[in-house]
Amino acid sequence: MPMEGIMLESVKKSFGDKVAVRDLTLSVAPGEIRGLLGPNGSGKSTTMKMVMGIVRPDSGKISLCGVDVLREPIEAKKLVGYVPEFPYLYEYLTASEYLDFVATAYRIDLKSRRERVDELLRALQMNEHINEVMSGFSQGMRQKIAFTAALLHRPRALILDEPLNGLDPRSARIVKDILQRLAGEGVSIIFSTHVLEIAEVVCGKITILNEGSTIAEGTAQELRSKMGMPGSTLEDIFLKLTGSEDTEKIVEALQL
Repeated sequence: MPMEGIMLESVKKSFGDKVAVRDLTLSVAPGEIRGLLGPNGSGKSTTMKMVMGIVRPDSGKISLCGVDVLREPIEAKKLVGYVPEFPYLYEYLTASEYLDFVATAYRIDLKSRRERVDELLRALQMNEHINEVMSGFSQGMRQKIAFTAALLHRPRALILDEPLNGLDPRSARIVKDILQRLAGEGVSIIFSTHVLEIAEVVCGKITILNEGSTIAEGTAQELRSKMGMPGSTLEDIFLKLTGSEDTEKIVEALQL
């Protein structure tokens, strides 16, 4: 099977009169961690859901590792792992029961699933909680289970929407290290976050969306060069591009 990474070509999506994504073309190579940034309502979540096959585009083409997401949805889902911003877990199952359920859906044999679950939960310091009911889990613990579930079947592509939500600094560092290792093994990763400092550290290239369109793309250094803003932070560039650089004036105007 050709390893073509994640490809979106001229993708459009509207909800009624609201255009969520307009003529978006995006290519994430094997081994690349691509940051997907944008203000609320910019089309990030819709884009990721379309890649996952959760939302159907109005037009355009999406493929994962050479598999057409629209024409071969089951084959495409076998290749990708997904961590949504707010993971939905069957909270009255134990972590073990839930991960068994996910592994069964991916048809992972019993020996392989146990080895994989043990490996990931030990890395995330969750192995001692494997037999606990998830209704008592903190947000960070839930995030670790969602991350584990996304990696169980050794996907060739990962779609991550705020994957570090609720994680303590040590766990966040472990997740970042795992992502770097997976990228080194050729996995294509889309990493969406509102924490721009994390995007700059984790992501090789960054795509900034606004109102459903790409307004800038490149490494952090390339974005600084294109904007003529050497030495600036990614946050400065982001605010300039999205037209919200006057935040200080807004705060000063508040009657605090």
